[in-house]
Amino acid sequence: MQRRLERFDAKLAQSGLDALLVTGQNNIYYLTDFWGTNATVFITKNRRLFLTDSRYTLIAKQSVHGFDIIESKDPLKDIVKIIGADKLETIGFDNQVSFAYYQSLQAIFEGYTLLPQTNFMEELRMIKDEKELATIRKACSISDRAFTDVLDFIKPGKTEIEIANFLDFRMRELGAAGLSFDTILASGINSSKPHAHPMHKPVEAGEAITMDFGCLYDHYVSDMTRTIYLGHVSDEQAEIYNTVLKANQALIDQAKAGLGFRDFDKIPRDIIIEAGYGDYFTHGIGHGIGLDIHEEPYFSQTSKEVIKSGMVLTDEPGIYIEGKYGVRIEDDILITDKGCELLTLAPKELIVI
Repeated sequence: MQRRLERFDAKLAQSGLDALLVTGQNNIYYLTDFWGTNATVFITKNRRLFLTDSRYTLIAKQSVHGFDIIESKDPLKDIVKIIGADKLETIGFDNQVSFAYYQSLQAIFEGYTLLPQTNFMEELRMIKDEKELATIRKACSISDRAFTDVLDFIKPGKTEIEIANFLDFRMRELGAAGLSFDTILASGINSSKPHAHPMHKPVEAGEAITMDFGCLYDHYVSDMTRTIYLGHVSDEQAEIYNTVLKANQALIDQAKAGLGFRDFDKIPRDIIIEAGYGDYFTHGIGHGIGLDIHEEPYFSQTSKEVIKSGMVLTDEPGIYIEGKYGVRIEDDILITDKGCELLTLAPKELIVI
């Protein structure tokens, strides 16, 4: 935690801000180890304030270190009172706040310059430390095990919702605190929709079944997708599956620190384009994961940025044939200086059950 605060202080010193007001729950947890529904953090070059109400005071005293812990019913007004003599001018704040909250900021911090910060905290969170990586690895291992177990559960006649529920409850049984997002489970024609919701539809022989799921473990997420086939698989289905698998593996083979965001997307996309399915890969290649299921960085074909060691990213190429079926294979990978570490280890060979 001390290293995170040191990185925060260095970023604040370079930002041109005199202070940062942090209100997002995940950002506060990142800086303090506190998890609760009421907390406000205010950091200057000379102060670290943590404000919460009486429900959380004892919890804060146990988990938050390096901050002045203040019990407050009106944190913004109390902050202004405390910093009144500090000669601050420019204060940054999370830009995810509601308009009503922003109006309160303007009224209470009258006389200060308020500047929304789009990615101040999110840029810090892109690079994971060893504690974060250990937690993400555990979340991924739970997802891996749940996938292996669901293969024995899936039978013709089981509904999409029944299979999704099995995955959800199995991850909890294996130690997950919850789901990192609502499980996507789509069979047959539904699998041609990248984010289909599970339905009361029975799965049938000859269908593709796409499962996109993940869990929360100590507030960090996993995110994986596997596509399997029930009963039998056609030559076209096998060709499409192997094309997506080849694209997925190509990125794993080439991803390392210094690779451009453009190339991170281009490497797998080129394989799908060359196979004649470019028009059917309709979404980005991936995103960062951590405390949020979708967090920085995101990838575009025009970006000039590069990936860095310590980022945890998803690799999720897909092909979706409208009216027929779809395939997506998704892994979580840790970027290193020499390559990448595969965090999701569930099997990816073409599976027919």
